[in-house]
Amino acid sequence: MPVVPKSVNVCAISASGEPTLTSGAIETICHSSHPMTLPKTNAARVLDQRSIAYRVLEYTVGEEHLDAVQVAEQVGLPPDSVFKTLVARGDRHGPCMAIIPGPATLDLKALARVSGDRSVALIALKEVTPLTGYVRGGVTALAAKKELPVYLDETAILFDEIAVSAGKKGLQLLLAPNDYIRATSAKLARLTT
Repeated sequence: MPVVPKSVNVCAISASGEPTLTSGAIETICHSSHPMTLPKTNAARVLDQRSIAYRVLEYTVGEEHLDAVQVAEQVGLPPDSVFKTLVARGDRHGPCMAIIPGPATLDLKALARVSGDRSVALIALKEVTPLTGYVRGGVTALAAKKELPVYLDETAILFDEIAVSAGKKGLQLLLAPNDYIRATSAKLARLTT
């Protein structure tokens, strides 16, 4: 388990949906008699409904946008294990989501190949919320407004756990890659350059 900085709140949720104290986490996390209540997002509810175990990481959000590498630094995780969600549009099949490691760059040609499109482009920022229901910095494939095809970079399976947005700025979900694939029906593919 990664070392968690003291400024980060962590709550582990068992497959039954009960909060549990995680070893190595700060003392005030989840006491059995007074469990710390982190905001429950729709993304977390999807995982609960599917009986998928996960942990919630909370970090401080300021006025400026934090990219996935900065989020990884704040929550004390390796940057390659914190995945960002990008929304793209293919010329044949329309919008889709590409989930790639924080420091990586999306290979649009690779995404086009795996999605069955001739070409793919990232959507304009103004289209993100209408398509997903989420704002920049909080986009997740879990419980998005519209069900879109999801493509997960193949490097995800190299980790015991990956972090993805919980659907709200300042919250990350930490879960096993295979559970994420199951929850989002993601297809694994090489998506980065």
